[in-house]
Amino acid sequence: MTKAQPIAGMRSALKWAGGKKKVISEIASLLPKKGKKRLVEPFVGGGSVFLNLDFDEYLLIDMNKDLINLFNIIKNQPEQFISDAQKFFNGDHNQPEIYYELRSQFNQSTDPYERSLLFLYLNRHGYNGLCRYNKSGGYNVPFGRYKHPYFPKDELIYFSVKAQKATFIQGDFETAFSQLQENDVVYCDPPYSPINPTSNFTAYAGNSFTDADQERLVTCARAAQKKGISTLISNHYVEFTRELYKEADRKKLFQVQRSISQKGKGRVKVREILALYK
Repeated sequence: MTKAQPIAGMRSALKWAGGKKKVISEIASLLPKKGKKRLVEPFVGGGSVFLNLDFDEYLLIDMNKDLINLFNIIKNQPEQFISDAQKFFNGDHNQPEIYYELRSQFNQSTDPYERSLLFLYLNRHGYNGLCRYNKSGGYNVPFGRYKHPYFPKDELIYFSVKAQKATFIQGDFETAFSQLQENDVVYCDPPYSPINPTSNFTAYAGNSFTDADQERLVTCARAAQKKGISTLISNHYVEFTRELYKEADRKKLFQVQRSISQKGKGRVKVREILALYK
């Protein structure tokens, strides 16, 4: 396999709503690095943060079982996976009828390798980078209607190399906090608090992320703080989070371009907050 080269602003192999590639510099400006050997991410998502920050080790957690399964397969058998996955990226597969057939196949499959191939296909051919499941656990993102879906070969190669320093685990964010070590630093990108009730979309892994969960995350950050371990949290800057993070040691506000509705007028700049407990 071609050796991966470090790439500034490396993209994830996945399209991921709320991905952090464009705000890595904001995160890096607040994330303590000196003396820290391992980056811990309780919400790894598409992986843009770990791909673009340099640590000796990474502990990467997510509730989404398919996501963690995919990442472990890319880590452990990249050449076979890339060869097999590329076969889904041709004109024959970029049709709504085929997409829905393969989505149904994914939902019926219990084979981890088959699901990983189809997960990447669905992610790149589905609508707007969404990852969404119904209450029964079925993947239900509609066809995306892209002219030429991109096969992320370079991104997969780079990911597979960087992943050799990473441990991927499926679970609740408290799983990450329960495994913290002295030289760790934690970055959290939880499902965001809604800007308004109509923009609330927190069920990407088939479960909701409530205000109580946001509060539980801060409780974990404070517990880690008492052990000398810093935690940085991203979120929308709204009334709820302004109150939630009022006792953080440092806070940083900035604006990002974000799609908050399916309509063009929903693509506006919104305020985000980084809250550091150190």
